[in-house]
Amino acid sequence: MSQTPEQHPHTNEGTAQTPAASSLSPRAVAMGAGVVFGIALVLVGLGIARQRHEHTVLAERTHALAAPTVSVATPKLGPPTSSLVLPGNVTAYSDAPIYARTSGYLTHWYYDIGAHVKKGALLATIASPEVDQQRAQAEADLATAQATANNARIQAQRYSNLIKSNAVSKQDTDTFANQATATSAAVRSAQANVNRLRQLQSFEKIYAPFDGIITARTIDTGQLIDQGTGKELFHLQAIQTLRVYVNLPQSYAAQAQHGMKVDLSFPEHVGKTYQATLVRTANALDPTSRTLLIELDLENKSGELLPGSLAQAHFKLANAASALVVPSAALIFRKDGLSVGTVAANGTAHLAHVVIGEDDGAQVQIVSGLSASDRVIQDPPDSLVEGQAVTIVAGGK
Repeated sequence: MSQTPEQHPHTNEGTAQTPAASSLSPRAVAMGAGVVFGIALVLVGLGIARQRHEHTVLAERTHALAAPTVSVATPKLGPPTSSLVLPGNVTAYSDAPIYARTSGYLTHWYYDIGAHVKKGALLATIASPEVDQQRAQAEADLATAQATANNARIQAQRYSNLIKSNAVSKQDTDTFANQATATSAAVRSAQANVNRLRQLQSFEKIYAPFDGIITARTIDTGQLIDQGTGKELFHLQAIQTLRVYVNLPQSYAAQAQHGMKVDLSFPEHVGKTYQATLVRTANALDPTSRTLLIELDLENKSGELLPGSLAQAHFKLANAASALVVPSAALIFRKDGLSVGTVAANGTAHLAHVVIGEDDGAQVQIVSGLSASDRVIQDPPDSLVEGQAVTIVAGGK
């Protein structure tokens, strides 16, 4: 028996849905999947391209930041002459400690510190009675020796006359002649002893050896004075002319000529300049400091300048023809020596080894190693190395 549709309602509904489900063919599905895959590929490609662009930009910025920004300028030409200022030690032209040449008690002193004295002025008196007695004894011995010598001379002369008539023997004559010679030598010896004691006695009075100022007095009346250099009595300095000693660096030693004028300044005389004359040099460099010791003479008749003070000596010296001047901050101190950073034509750094001359703290003179056309880095970074790329700041030359 055949079945009608009404008898199978569920079967009819299922049969009605099958054509709708089968409307998407396999080709359409494949095309849809391809479109989705293509879109994914495009998105991935765009991400990769963006990432590469970001890496490129980052590398460029990193490279730009790695190149330090510097300011450059060409060096200045140094002046034909420059002023070199060096410290100088001021001393008295003559400086003498005065000691006693005889022993005794100080009976009187006549000048105190600060006193101006002339050569030969009596400074002090020493009482030495022992020396006085020794001189009296020596003079008595001299008189005895002179009497003995006179008697021997008379006897020798008498025998010399008698020997002509053979009244005395030749031997006796020779004996008296020898006695006359010996006693004459004894007289000279006694006279020398008297002179020695007279000289020693004269040291009881202490005199000034030159014109000057008493700068020290270390004795007083009644003190026991011993002969020798154990105790200084006075200190005398001549300040009419002062000596100023300066150590000149080796690079300027050849310019130290006798007779050249040097200006001196003193901190206690602000704004005032004194002119000294170079009178002599050591003609040899100190092996330790590599400097030449020079002496300047300075007139001081007014006495306003004091020995022992410190002066500033201003030298006007010629510079080398090729000397250039750069800021002191441009110097680079490395273990291989001094150098200056310059910028080459290709924008890279070059470290030029230099030899410096005068340095006043703010600017330094370059004697060799640099040319007038070099672009000098004004304040180089500590990390600057040879061949490093640099960026010149706006306004740099």
